[in-house]
Amino acid sequence: MQKEEEDPPLLPPPQRGPVFWIETSDSVSRHYQFEPHGQLSVKVVDDSRPVFHRMVESFQNKFFPSGYPYSVNEGYLRYTQFRAMQHFSSAALSVLSTQSLLFAAGLRPTPAQATAILKDGMQHVGKLICSNLGARMDSEPKRWRILADVLYDCGTGLEVLSPLCPHLFLEMAGLGNFAKGMAVVAARATRLPIYSSFAKEGNLSDLFTKGEAISTLFKVIGMGAGIQLASTICSSTQGKMVVGPLLAVVHIYSVVEEMRAVPVNTLNPQRTAMIVADFLETGKISSPADLRYREDLFPGRLIADAGNVKVGMAFHMIVKPSKLRELKEIFPDEKFILNRGPRWTDMVLEQSATAEDALRGWLVAAYAANMEKSIHEPNAYVLEQAYERMNGVFSLFLSELQSKGWHTDRFLDGTGSRFAW
Repeated sequence: MQKEEEDPPLLPPPQRGPVFWIETSDSVSRHYQFEPHGQLSVKVVDDSRPVFHRMVESFQNKFFPSGYPYSVNEGYLRYTQFRAMQHFSSAALSVLSTQSLLFAAGLRPTPAQATAILKDGMQHVGKLICSNLGARMDSEPKRWRILADVLYDCGTGLEVLSPLCPHLFLEMAGLGNFAKGMAVVAARATRLPIYSSFAKEGNLSDLFTKGEAISTLFKVIGMGAGIQLASTICSSTQGKMVVGPLLAVVHIYSVVEEMRAVPVNTLNPQRTAMIVADFLETGKISSPADLRYREDLFPGRLIADAGNVKVGMAFHMIVKPSKLRELKEIFPDEKFILNRGPRWTDMVLEQSATAEDALRGWLVAAYAANMEKSIHEPNAYVLEQAYERMNGVFSLFLSELQSKGWHTDRFLDGTGSRFAW
């Protein structure tokens, strides 16, 4: 009998080493490796860049969102630059105002105690008053952010001037803290809409934390500058009256430029009118970045090319009962009512109307205004023809609008009136 050949012993399967690779970019070699639990680790292997370039990258990683500049929308760098200058000047100005309050108090216990009470009490009153304006702040975050800083500087100015009239110390300190309380609420309420405008890849939290980090850094630097000024040229009230206004001008200028850089992507009356006017003139949809420098920071003017539309008037003030049935027949199943007047067109939205409904109404008003220049027909006929033209282009208009990054789920008309059937 032949002896059966024994099977060779099974060798253990070869162990797989960790998956890694090395990438070289801008004279920097990085070692990428997947850890056993699946997380990707990155280590710098060789960095031949100058020290300055490494410091810039370290600063960027610490104070800018991950993936910058590709993870944010256009304008974020300019916004951050002026935001840093804004906080620097504000912090320096705050140190000067605090020193003035101490001089005005004259180390007497009663005014100092009253100041603490006023600071808490009057600030809370200001916050309560400003808290009722949230809808308006959603509609116009840029305007309210600027107003917040103007209020803050007014409050700071009262504190700086307090040594000139010590007999009115409590009144000036109270009014100053009242203005600052309103400013704090307005600034905090507008922060989220502004950051949301820059978020590009679901990175809102990253944007927020990095933005607050850079604000804190420059506040600390500004406080240091303020301490230096307070101990030198601003040690007297006269010195503060010279330097204080200069810092306030830098502060307000910075926040204005900061807000101009923000590409707000929600629809309010002004931005809707500008989009419709551009569409009728060029056939193209403007993006939030296209409109940011054209947008009025303190809006109020009507745009003729968009139909001179006013939104938010009380329903009973613009539509007579005898005309209501006629308007409903022109716009069946719509969530808006249009009433054309000699100077402008009033639009009232239903309670549940979205930005899409407002856009439909705005396009009708704009088409009607353009048609009236060439034809002389009754108002109802012009509105019917404009409504048909709107229906013919709206699907393409809306899809292009959304592809540009505009949010069409809500129309932010502030505290404007709406109706319900």
